[in-house]
Amino acid sequence: GAEEPGMAAEPQELPLGCGGEGGSPAAGRSPEGEERRDPPPASVSNGGEAEGGKELVELKVIWNKNKYDVKFCLDSTGAELKQKIHSLTGLPPAMQKVMFKGLLPEEKTLREIKVTNGAKIMVVGSTINDVLAVNTPKEAAQQEVKAEENKKEPLCRQKQHRKVLDKGKPDDVMPSVKGVQERLPTVPLSGMYNKSGGKVRLTFKLEQDQLWIGTKERTEKLPMGSIKNVVSEPIEGHEDYHMMAFQLGPTEASYYWVYWVPTQYVDAIKDTVLGKWQYF
Repeated sequence: GAEEPGMAAEPQELPLGCGGEGGSPAAGRSPEGEERRDPPPASVSNGGEAEGGKELVELKVIWNKNKYDVKFCLDSTGAELKQKIHSLTGLPPAMQKVMFKGLLPEEKTLREIKVTNGAKIMVVGSTINDVLAVNTPKEAAQQEVKAEENKKEPLCRQKQHRKVLDKGKPDDVMPSVKGVQERLPTVPLSGMYNKSGGKVRLTFKLEQDQLWIGTKERTEKLPMGSIKNVVSEPIEGHEDYHMMAFQLGPTEASYYWVYWVPTQYVDAIKDTVLGKWQYF
């Protein structure tokens, strides 16, 4: 029962990579006297260390000007690497764009895509806090703009219009019907003021597709297609009448203002001049 010289007391195991089993046991001489066989060679490593039977690879993870030295299992997947990056950076996997020779596939292992020691892994993405930090000032700015718009004084209070409205309602203004929409009358709309305080009348020549703006001095014949927009607003204290402007060019100087338009005709004027599809 004595052991022969040179025989191992027990077999030794060799690590073979991520989660691998041990190598073949080292056998001594068999009872039949066969020669001892060497164990098969371990799998080829690309230079990483072995820890707990797993082959590791050293990586340089670069994100947001920060660099992280990481030892990671070579047989782990891209998805698992994203989880590791999450623990390092706080960047959720869904918000990560991981690059190694292109976009890192989540389903493949680092070994399969030939990641080697010292490989640089580029990460692009923003944390939830970063996103909120960027969006909050933007949203606040939008709210401020909206608040300013709400504070903007009505047209009828602006100085340029006040000088006309302060003259009061014209004596010969057409009667208004509040809360009712009517078609344009067959006669001209009259008894209104223009921006210089002169009397003005509007005649809609539908058969000629023209709007005639008449004053004491002259009559301007405007093609409907030349009117780019129509602006209107109720007059404070006299909400059954509107002030209205026909936009004839790109600037405010090109607006032709008319005051004391009966409210029941406002929508009909807009529809006639612009077409219903443009009315808003």
